[in-house]
Order: sequence, then structure tokens, then C-alpha cells
Amino acid sequence: MDFEFPSTDLKGWRLKVGEDSHGQQKWVYLRDEKQREEWPQDVTEKYWLGLETGSPELPEATTPLEAARNGYKFYKQLQSHDGHFSTEYGGPLFLIPGLVIAMNVCGQKLLPEQETELKRYILNKRRKEGGWGLHTAAPPTVFGTVMNYVALRILGMGPDEGPMTEIRALIHEMGGATGIPTWGKVWLSVLGVYEWEGVGSITPELWLLPDWVPFAPWRWWIHVRQTFTPMSYLYGTRFVGPFTPLVFTLRQEIYTQPYESIKWSAQRTNISPYDVYSPHHPVLDLAHGLLSYYEAMPELPGFSSCLPLRRHAVKRVYELVRYEDENTGYQTIGPVSKAFNMVCRYAKEGPDSHAFKAHLSRVDDFLWLSKGGLMMMGTNGSQLWDLSFMAQALVETSLADEPEFKKSTLKMLDWLDKAQIRQDPKWYHENFRHRTKGAWAFSTPEQSYVVSDCVSEGLKAVIAIQSLSYAPKTLDLGRMRDAIDTILSMQNPSGGFASYELQRGSTKMEYLNAAEVFGNIMVDYEYPECTTSALSALKHFGKLDPTYRTQDIQITVDKAIKYIHDVQRPDGSWYGSWGICFTYATMFALESLGIAGETCANSERVRRACSFLVDRQMEDGGWGETYMSCVSMEYAQHEQSQVVQTAWAVLALIYGRYDDKSVIERACRLIMKRQKADGRWEQEDTEGIFNKNCAIDYPAFKFIFCIWALGRADKYLRNDAN
Repeated sequence: MDFEFPSTDLKGWRLKVGEDSHGQQKWVYLRDEKQREEWPQDVTEKYWLGLETGSPELPEATTPLEAARNGYKFYKQLQSHDGHFSTEYGGPLFLIPGLVIAMNVCGQKLLPEQETELKRYILNKRRKEGGWGLHTAAPPTVFGTVMNYVALRILGMGPDEGPMTEIRALIHEMGGATGIPTWGKVWLSVLGVYEWEGVGSITPELWLLPDWVPFAPWRWWIHVRQTFTPMSYLYGTRFVGPFTPLVFTLRQEIYTQPYESIKWSAQRTNISPYDVYSPHHPVLDLAHGLLSYYEAMPELPGFSSCLPLRRHAVKRVYELVRYEDENTGYQTIGPVSKAFNMVCRYAKEGPDSHAFKAHLSRVDDFLWLSKGGLMMMGTNGSQLWDLSFMAQALVETSLADEPEFKKSTLKMLDWLDKAQIRQDPKWYHENFRHRTKGAWAFSTPEQSYVVSDCVSEGLKAVIAIQSLSYAPKTLDLGRMRDAIDTILSMQNPSGGFASYELQRGSTKMEYLNAAEVFGNIMVDYEYPECTTSALSALKHFGKLDPTYRTQDIQITVDKAIKYIHDVQRPDGSWYGSWGICFTYATMFALESLGIAGETCANSERVRRACSFLVDRQMEDGGWGETYMSCVSMEYAQHEQSQVVQTAWAVLALIYGRYDDKSVIERACRLIMKRQKADGRWEQEDTEGIFNKNCAIDYPAFKFIFCIWALGRADKYLRNDAN
């Protein structure tokens, strides 16, 4: 009998926006037919669920501007009532299993419809090779396959139901779960299907080090720091969930030898070659070896009472977990730390505590229902990021001046007004946070983390909309100056801008990278994308208010331009760390150089960059790059052109004032050819990346950047310099 994928009635799902906080989005299921009639599905819900939207066919576009207009006519239907564009933000395949294990060990269950759709998503993302990778575009790994197999079992699938036998055979073929990377070892230990003895030391005592120590945890990149902290609490307390029959069954299913016969101490450095991107440095293995002796001391007679250090360390890291929860409304910085923090609060305070209940109330914020099932997103959304680009695109293409788009534009301004963070975090200094006053976060203000490019693009969006004759001056100069102060505080000595904070330590801390599947994660590195966002925001603000911190702004911009010069590669490109890859970063870098007055007419750097792009234009006029460019740090040609990357290349060439306009014309024709009759573009390959090795999807980009590129190209091709 053929296996049928689990599924709910997609017509029963609705998207709630802003119920508990500004920008919040969460899916709910209506079981009652009367409720469905009283609350009918709108275009946004139908679109993301893959249902027929009923959107009208539009007149065929004959110019790039007409195509851009058609694109926004469709996209504005996806704008929520509060002004932002609710959008999925998925791709990584290790997020759902972490949540599922966390809920399980805490004795909690998601709603039946949620569990069904989680199963459907996991099964839909299974690769043709039989398992799952680190992300949806990657081949199977031990981490992806074991974690998703375990998640399916917890969600109720039987060991031989559907493809489960085949998946288990693949796990065994890859060597079993003993070779799972460190993050997987931790989650399996929490569940009780792996032993803590087999995990390299995640010692909470590191948080007792003086701040001046070069590798003290406060110096680490924020995502690593906020993941390590709850991990170290669970490791330090050796937390394990309840030993259920499923736990004992899984112990027999995911290994190639009897569980009792596994020598766990030998598994600390056992990482499957299917998974390794960043091998352990000898320094890390040496540290783990030495710490293993320390970890064994409490087991020796007479030593337990002599080692209060662990008790102090555990108390300290729990305090930091609490600070993070309270700073972010129990969202934490992202879904990995979210799940770990929730388990910590349960382990320490129990299921009836305020903290644990607050965590549960924010689980749905991370879950997004797509036509393929229910995913866990990379944050609680990408609300600010998408909106800020869309706002600038509308203004720069002059679409914002068209009567039918004015209301939509003003809704975006209202959302931005309410999304600005007006103060520093509650536990600002105690939790080693960077200032946030005047900033915008990547998603929502409640999430509360400043990112250099998000505060910059948010400010640019406000300035752009408020430049329109019909727009109110909702954000005054005082609030803009707060944003400028935050941007100025984030430049590193090199002139470059990192993501969340200043670079706090040496890149040699990569010696301590224990997350084998990611690269360049231990410190907050500098990026041409973030640097461009920051310097462009400073320049835009300087035109609006030329009196505020004029000298500081000029010095910062000059240093930022020098940084952009310094990191250009010999072939003319820039490496992208947040989008794929060279196309993405080169677009940003050429925007920087354009602001500095450098164009093809007067800059050899710009000519080299434009040549890099033009040399890679495909026969159909488009551009296409795969995520492997980010992995290998060499341009990896996609077999098919991608509309998003084509739009990035068009914008880059416009920033560089490239003189052969036929290149841009061909690209525009490609984007226009891919546009559907109702104005939409279909989703193509993944657009984003993080930590060199993990792709992540930005489905809004196909609207935002296609509209932006077409509208800008229309002006450029008509010799309009504005």
C-alpha cells in the first residue's frame, strides 16, 4: 500500500498578525466551518499555502517600469493590515528537530494540526538520496538525517511507516548517530538517546573567566554565545528528559551497534565526514582532552564537595539565560537558542513557572505554514528586512508616487514608526549587549537585537518615504539621530561593519569552533554588505541633517569606503556572507563606491567589478549562482539563471554606471519573461546564506529586487540619472 503524506485541510488555516506584539505573525487552524466562514482566507494566506489566489490577470508589460508596476500590484496584496509583508523564512533543516525534542522532554505537545504539518514539511524536504542535509539545498548528512528521523518518530511516525525503514538504513550506511556533529550530540543527550560523556566539554565555567581573557565568551559572536550559554547549562547539569519507551526504542534504531556497547568517550571527536565543514582544530581537541579530566573529578571520592566551581558556573549561566529571555520577550535571538533556553527554564523552574509558560507562548511565532508544510523559521520572521528594501524600491522607482500605491506606502511608514527600538535592552551591560536605542531589528522590536544593516536600511526606508510630498514626518530628527548614534557605534577599526556588535576578539578564536558544520562563527566578522548599508544610511541622513555629528559621519564614511576597497578580490568581486554570493556582495559594494562618486567612467575598481558580472551573464540574459559559491569561496555557476540574482546584477551595473546598456536590457527582458500574468514571479532557488555553509530562503526577494531592478533600469535605460 502506498504511503500517503500526512496533511491537514489547508483551507482551515489563518494568519494572525500583531496579536501579542508589533509585527508578530502566527498561523492558527480553524476546525469549525462556521469560524472559517466568518473569517475567510485572504490572498496572503492563499498565496503562501499554494492555493488559488484569484488575482486578476494584468495587461502585459511592454517596458521594465510596467513590469515593476505589475509586480507591486500583486505583491501589495500580501501586505498585512499592520503594514509589513508576512513572509516565510526557512531553509535550515536542524531547527524543527530541536523544537520537537525540546517540547518532548518538557512534556508538551503541539496542536495535532501543527504536528501533522511538521511531518508533511519534513517529508517534503527529504532528498532523493533518502535523507536530509543541513539545509534544503544540501545533500544528506548525519546531522540532518538523524535529527529529522528522530523528530518524525517523536511526532508519531512508526519505525517502519512509509519511508522510515529506508531512512534508518541510510543512517546506518552513514555510520549511525555516533558521528553526529556536536549540536546533534547535545540534542540527543537531552532526549536520552546519547550519553553526555560522548559530548566534548561545553563547560559553563568559561563564563567565570575575567572579561580580559582573550577567549572569554562575551567576545564570541552573539549567535554562538547565546547557543553555548544554554547548552553549557544543560551540559553542566547533565539534564536528560524522561526515559520513555520511545527513548529506549530510538537507542536501538539509530546506531549500528548495541547502545550499551558504545564507548562514549571515543565519540567526542567522532564527527562524520558527511557533515564536516570546519574540522576541529588541534587546540580544541586538546582543550576537550584536558577538560575531560576536570569533568571526571566529581566522580572521584572526596572531590565532589571540593568543587563548588561547577555550582557557581551553572548559577551564572542560568542568570545569563534569564537575561536573554527577558531582553527578548522570551523569543531569544533565534530558534536554536529559543529551544535550548526553553528546556533550561523547564529544568530549573518547572512546567508551571512563569518563564516556561512565557516560552511556550512564543513558540508559534517561529512556525510558518507553507505549501510544503509547517517549518521553523530562521528567526521569528524577516519583517523589517523585507519591508525596508521594499519601501526604498518603491520610492526609487517612483512607484510610490502613483495614487494606487500611496496607501500601501504609508502603511509601511507606520510599521517602521512602531518598529523602532526606543531604548537599550533591560539587561544591557549584564548580558553584554550592544546598544539598541534608535535601532531596528531584523524582524520585530520585541526580538530587540540591533543589526548594523537592519538599523541602516530601516533608517533609509524612513528617510525615503518621508521624502514624499504626501508622507507625514512621523519620525523626527531626534529619533533619526538615535539611529545614527547606534550606526556610528558599530564601526570597527578597519572601517568595516560586522553584524550585531563590534568585533570583540581575535579571529584565532576559530580554533575553538566546535560547531563543525559552520565556518567563521566565533567572532562577529566584518562584511561589505553591512558596511554598505551603514555608510549609505549615514550619507542619506547627512543630506537631511547636515549639522549632526558631521565630522564623525565623514570619518566613518571615508573609513568604510577604504574597507570596501581593501576587501575587493583581484577578479573585481566581493564575497557575500548573507546572500548568494559574489553577485549579492558586489551589488552592495558598487552601491558604496557609487556613493563615493566612483563609476566605470573614473574608477578601475568599478570597471573590474562590472566586468566580473558581465563576464558571467548567461545566454538568456540572466545570472545564476549556487550556494556552493559561499561554501567554496569561488563562483559556482547555476545551471539556470535566477531572477533574484539577475536583479542584483542589474542594480550593481546601474550603481557602477555601466555604459553598455544592452547588457541591462537583456537582463530586464529575462526578468519580464519570467513574470506571470498576475504580476508574480515564481520561487526559484535559495537566495540567502549564513556561516558559509547553510543556505536560507528569502522568498520576498523575488518581488522586492525584481521590482527594484526593473524600475531603476527603466530610468537608467532612458538616461534618467536620478
